[in-house]
Amino acid sequence: QVQLVESGGGLVQAGGSLRLSCAASGRTFVKYVMGWFRQAPGKEREFVAAVSWRSDESPDYADSVKGRFTISRDNGNTVYLQMNSLKPEDTAVYYCTAGIAMSGRGSVYDYWGQGTQVTVSS
Repeated sequence: QVQLVESGGGLVQAGGSLRLSCAASGRTFVKYVMGWFRQAPGKEREFVAAVSWRSDESPDYADSVKGRFTISRDNGNTVYLQMNSLKPEDTAVYYCTAGIAMSGRGSVYDYWGQGTQVTVSS
């Protein structure tokens, strides 16, 4: 059974930092793109960042998080999202995802976690 389990969410003040982790199990994700999406109350799910297993392919970020968030992964089944300079508009449930191609469209990804809440207070 494939599972993606996120951790590291919480409440933080504006300007603070959080580091999200996602541990995938049930199969190998070594040659999968892994990424993060988020969904704020009343809004559609949106792409945050994605990272390939290929060393010649750069990570991709949403414009809204460029320069503040950094995605990384180990050489196995774990992906991280370092979030700095957090803003109240970053408040959302953050979902880990895995798929075979890099994309900003959620429909491209095959596996999803249950999500972790990130709340940024002003």
